[in-house]
Amino acid sequence: NPVPPLQVIRPEPCGVCGSRIRFGKTAIKCCQCQLLLHTKCREQCPSLCVPRPHHHAWPREGVLADFAPSTPPLVPKLVVQCVTEVETRGLTETGLYRVPGAEQLVREWKRKLLRAGGALPALSSVTDIHVVCGVLKDFLRGLKEPLGEGIASPLTLLPGAATDIPDDAACDTALRHVVSKLPPANRDTLAFLMLHLLRVSQSPDCKMDVLNLSRVFGPTLVGHSSANPTPLAIMEDTPRQCKVVARLLSLPPSFWRGFVGTEQENLVPI
Repeated sequence: NPVPPLQVIRPEPCGVCGSRIRFGKTAIKCCQCQLLLHTKCREQCPSLCVPRPHHHAWPREGVLADFAPSTPPLVPKLVVQCVTEVETRGLTETGLYRVPGAEQLVREWKRKLLRAGGALPALSSVTDIHVVCGVLKDFLRGLKEPLGEGIASPLTLLPGAATDIPDDAACDTALRHVVSKLPPANRDTLAFLMLHLLRVSQSPDCKMDVLNLSRVFGPTLVGHSSANPTPLAIMEDTPRQCKVVARLLSLPPSFWRGFVGTEQENLVPI
């Protein structure tokens, strides 16, 4: 069911031959299944088409629950896919999550994944695994509320940040309590991410121990001590944020598996 020929604004692959349709070139798009193809490939196109399921694009920013699936574990597919890709081919890379990926590629792939919604394109075509790491970090940074919002905040469940408790056992108990009270999507995703970061920390090739990972993820995962922190407060919060993530990574894997399940902690999305 072709519509009149149109001009391509964003380069996309032809649904018949697979070659990219370049900017400004004329193409044909099916009004029923949205298949895009070169005008020259029209004769090779199947006569029958099946409407494609419509996937709603994710918002550009939002709270984590906006991106989570409707059934547990409530971990966004974007997070699962990035983690799966990193664990498939990145655990031998030095400086995982510390070495930056090309900024433009990180932005492009994040935008592509958010626009795709539930039907994510494969990340196997991303040559540099540091770009995949960058997409995951940028996604977490872009949330309206940090993934671990409240874990280190004196305004929430504890009279003070968990790391202020001098006794190790009491500190761990307090952290477990705060984690369990997080919104379900935040809790499940934090658990999934902690299990992943523990595997990264245990890879000798990565040279990213718990301390290094906590420095990278502290400001991204943990909220501030006030709703609108000043630049000075941000500076003062940073060591505490890193300490909180290091504490979270010191909790046993069995605690985190309790939220995502042993079989689902590294679930490859279909």
